[in-house]
Order: sequence, then C-alpha cells, then structure tokens
Amino acid sequence: MTTTVDLSGRMTRAQRATLPLSAEVAQALAEQHGVCVRPLAMRRIDTTGRTDIVPVPCGSTREDQCRPCADKARRLRMTQCREGWHLDAEPVTDRATPSEDHKALMATRADLCAVYTECKAIGDEVTCEQIAESVAELDAELRAAGVRGRLTPLDPPPRPVKRSTRRRQDTPDLPRRPIDKRTVGRVFAGRYRPSTFLTLTLDSYGRVDNEGAALDPDRYDYR
Repeated sequence: MTTTVDLSGRMTRAQRATLPLSAEVAQALAEQHGVCVRPLAMRRIDTTGRTDIVPVPCGSTREDQCRPCADKARRLRMTQCREGWHLDAEPVTDRATPSEDHKALMATRADLCAVYTECKAIGDEVTCEQIAESVAELDAELRAAGVRGRLTPLDPPPRPVKRSTRRRQDTPDLPRRPIDKRTVGRVFAGRYRPSTFLTLTLDSYGRVDNEGAALDPDRYDYR
C-alpha cells in the first residue's frame, strides 16, 4: 500500500513522523535485491598503490541482523547438507617441514635481532635503523617463502595492564564439561549427527500418497 503525502504545504509534526526514514528505504531496497544491508568497508590497495574502499558482505547468519546474508547462508547450508559435505573423519593436516632456506632466513633474523638489542643498549641509532630495514626485508622473504605465524618485533610493545580475573578461593569451582579435540560432530544412535539435514514432505506443499511421498515431485514445493 502506497501513501501519497502532499509536500507542497507545511506539514505538521505528526505528518512528518509518518514519513519513512531514508535508512529504512535503503534497507528495504537492499533486501528486495538480496544485497547486504550492513556491509563492511574494507581498504584495498593494488600493485600501483591506489587505495579503494570496497564493501564486503557481513556474512551474518541471523535474520534480525541481515536478512539477505542470513538467507544466503541458509541456502548454502541446505546445499551443503543435501550434497553431503559433512566429514565422517577428522581432516588430517600435514604441516610442511621447514626447508633449509626457511632455517637460514630465521637464523639470520635472530642474529640481527641480537645485534639490534646490543646497538640499542649503547645508543647506536644509525645501526638500529639499518638493522630494522634488513629485518623488514627478511620478514617479507619469510612470508614469500610460505612461513606463517607471528614474528617477534624488534621493539615489542609494552604489555597492557589487565584486571585480575582470579576467582575467589572460598567458592567452589564451576562445573566444566570435558572438551574433545575434534571438529566432527558426535554421532547419536550410531548414524545421526546434529548437522544432518532433514527434508520433510508435507501435504500442505503438494499432494502426497499414503506413505508420505510426493505424487508429483516436479511440482512439489520443497522450499
């Protein structure tokens, strides 16, 4: 239903309150076209140094936060369950063994870090700057060689002061359930998993026979 409002004359406060907000109009338009209603602004830098701001979908699975992203995630989950994307065994990830080049680069970086600490102690700022540039180049080579993980910075930032969260000693410990180191869901009754997708055939979505199967599967609305 569309409401026509005469904007030629002066409107009262009650009339202005009935007008839709611009944010609501934009959100309704985005939901109509299946576009994320709260995209994340990400900075993209290309090889020439040009910087662009690119909107990235939020990827929320909650409909009250972003209906298009939640619907997309639901349909993707349905497809995964229907095609049997669930693993029956734990995925085995064999980590590559460090090569001689990896060890040589890391050893050189460790030596430079030790020299940097000595030069900083005696106040040799020029040598410290040169070592910092060399360490930055080594870090880039390590990343290019396929080494991942956090590298210790030359000047580690001071540790923030955190409030103690130690529990009182005169109170009993809270109950804790044992945690298994696994990623595959538990199996119930020998064959059922919590992530199993179940399709129900209902007569309200199409005619079914006495056993509950659709009489015309091509015209039955499974959605």
